[in-house]
Amino acid sequence: MVEVDRHHGGNSGGRGRIGKIALMAVVSSLVMGLFMTSCTAGGNVQRNAMPQAEEYSGEDLTKQMDVEESRESSSVTKAANKVMPSVVGITTIHQEEDTVFDSNPEVIEGVGSGVIVSEQGHILTNDHVAGGDPDEIRVILSNGEVLEGRTLWSDPVLDLAVVKVEGEGFPAAQLGDSSNLEVGELAIAIGTPLGLQFQHTVTSGIISALNRTVRISTERGENFMEDLIQTDASINPGNSGGPLINRDGRVIGINTVKVISAEGIGFAIPIEVAKPVIDSFKATGTFETPYLGVFAYDREVAKFFNRGLDIPKGVYVTYIDPRGPAYKAGIRERDIITDIDNKSVNRMIELRTEIFKKQVGSDVTITVVRKGQPRDFTLKLAKRPGDG
Repeated sequence: MVEVDRHHGGNSGGRGRIGKIALMAVVSSLVMGLFMTSCTAGGNVQRNAMPQAEEYSGEDLTKQMDVEESRESSSVTKAANKVMPSVVGITTIHQEEDTVFDSNPEVIEGVGSGVIVSEQGHILTNDHVAGGDPDEIRVILSNGEVLEGRTLWSDPVLDLAVVKVEGEGFPAAQLGDSSNLEVGELAIAIGTPLGLQFQHTVTSGIISALNRTVRISTERGENFMEDLIQTDASINPGNSGGPLINRDGRVIGINTVKVISAEGIGFAIPIEVAKPVIDSFKATGTFETPYLGVFAYDREVAKFFNRGLDIPKGVYVTYIDPRGPAYKAGIRERDIITDIDNKSVNRMIELRTEIFKKQVGSDVTITVVRKGQPRDFTLKLAKRPGDG
């Protein structure tokens, strides 16, 4: 198990509440809750710094693979040059008052990275970079221009956020396909590690594992980040929120977590889960998070929570939000979700991505297996609790 601290203040530090992350080291994909709780950040600024591991014990985190190292500097250079104009630095300021009588609120600064994903100025980054309703967001473009930004959407469970700057004609990065990645592929991380003085730092490595899961314990409760891309490209405080790209210069992930107790272990969020969000903002300027209201586990790990359970496909439901549409439609704990609208589901990231493609109020059919028998439930997706 790896203990990870999550503090506030970005690269500048700062005191604050500290949460812990436990990295569950298994080779197969682990677990993820889907839209279970309210995802508003509510002024919680502890996410303004990158999660970092303090200690490591137990079994090896990855299966070692005999992969011939080839840094292919020309490929790295070509790919990095293609996406560099789209990479931005992000600074945030939160003013936090301890009491209503505090006339000198604590100012907490954060530094991170992001990547422009639309010509209209939409920027994809981490929730722990731009979430928590910051009082001020500044975006530093590749040409040095500084623009005021605002957070349009964020999700602490996914650790993703969308920031908007005003203007047109921004250099948008091209998005790749994270659903067909293979271990051993070239991976390049770009961002602003350790502060804006190191803006547009490029590190390269390989994809060293897929479908990793990180368990996060915070004052808001326990969350899981699942199906992460593991890479040995250096991910450091500051380039969190920046892009992980492939040899073609296409974004395949968003940098999010590193393990400081073991060299060469960093994680990125697969870009596939963010594509429906990005597409919605580009098309309509808005995105409402659809809410199903289930908490479930990938099938490979379900047996750790229900001994003897062996399912051929699907995700295993462990909790149902009684306020949510899944419960009201009749889905229950211990059901196994196998399909959504006749599309097969084997991982939570697949279920979440399909849900994100829908709109609030859309009718969906969820197929579950209960006591060995398939059952269909039709429901209307709700708005995520806590959204305006």
